[in-house]
Amino acid sequence: MARRCDFTGKAVQAGNNVSHANNKTRRRFLPNLQESSLLSDALGQMVQVRLTTHAIRTVEKRGGLDAFLLSTPDAELGQKARVLKRRIKKKAAAQQSA
Repeated sequence: MARRCDFTGKAVQAGNNVSHANNKTRRRFLPNLQESSLLSDALGQMVQVRLTTHAIRTVEKRGGLDAFLLSTPDAELGQKARVLKRRIKKKAAAQQSA
């Protein structure tokens, strides 16, 4: 499983450990990923996603999963988030026409 946030796309970064003697050794900076279940109001169900803590805080600030996805441009979302956004839009359109 890739170490990548489903919504923001944050991934592993590489860099150096630098000692006091200025010796450099390669290291990896891992994102703080958490398994999270978020409630989608439009779909009426819980959605399992793997998000960074930054993304979880942003979703809460914007008013929930549906509000976050609908207010974020597709270019800034990961693949799984785009699929989920399409499902939410389709379900919302069906509810309005009915």
